[in-house]
Amino acid sequence: MDGTPLKPLPENWNRALVVVAHPDDMEFGAAAAVARWTGQGKEVVYCLVTSGEAGIDGMDPERAGPLREEEQRESCRVVGVDRVEFLRLPDGVLEYGVALRRRIAEVVRRQRPDVVITNNFRDTWDDATNLNQADHIAVGRATLDAARDAGNRWIYPEQLVDGLTPWPGVVAVWAAASPGSRHAVDVTDTFDAGVASLRAHQAYLEGLGWADFDPDAFLRGNARAVGERAGVELASSFEVLPLRWGGTDD
Repeated sequence: MDGTPLKPLPENWNRALVVVAHPDDMEFGAAAAVARWTGQGKEVVYCLVTSGEAGIDGMDPERAGPLREEEQRESCRVVGVDRVEFLRLPDGVLEYGVALRRRIAEVVRRQRPDVVITNNFRDTWDDATNLNQADHIAVGRATLDAARDAGNRWIYPEQLVDGLTPWPGVVAVWAAASPGSRHAVDVTDTFDAGVASLRAHQAYLEGLGWADFDPDAFLRGNARAVGERAGVELASSFEVLPLRWGGTDD
């Protein structure tokens, strides 16, 4: 593992929008950071691009989708998030492109965040052979572009009705658990909330068939490794992609 020290993630912001592909994406490592921020009084809104309906092999998608949405709402409640939106695009076959950027840009324009948070969208999780999933890559790339699109009134101008206006206020996009991470946030005090948030995805975890999977042990091992690089006990890592000056402390 890369032992390069990680810098503290900037926290001089008030409102964040999380955009990820599936229920459970944030919970596999970054939910404890969300719990820290909501505990500081920051507002965090979630946008799930799919309902994760293709994620449980032994359960029909028509049943799995609503169930996984409900688990995500409970998971968000655990970390202090009460606004969750589902775009309900088809799980497993998302494609990067203008259509996806358009949908996400509209959410950015409505929510008007300072920071947009997504999942790792690099080809791998470890900069080597631990391959990422196609939906994560498509959504992350589209989110980065949509955060910029949202500020340009000549891109998707058909959205600018009924008081909706361009939003150029996104300072940066943060990609959780990216192999390119150079920043981290201390989650020592909110780690247990992150574990509880992952446990809320009970049907999904059972559907994976991981008989010996322990959410606490899994998350703690990763958080401890990141914490060693950040100089704290437990931490979550992020790649910071600034959209304008001031988007990072570099």
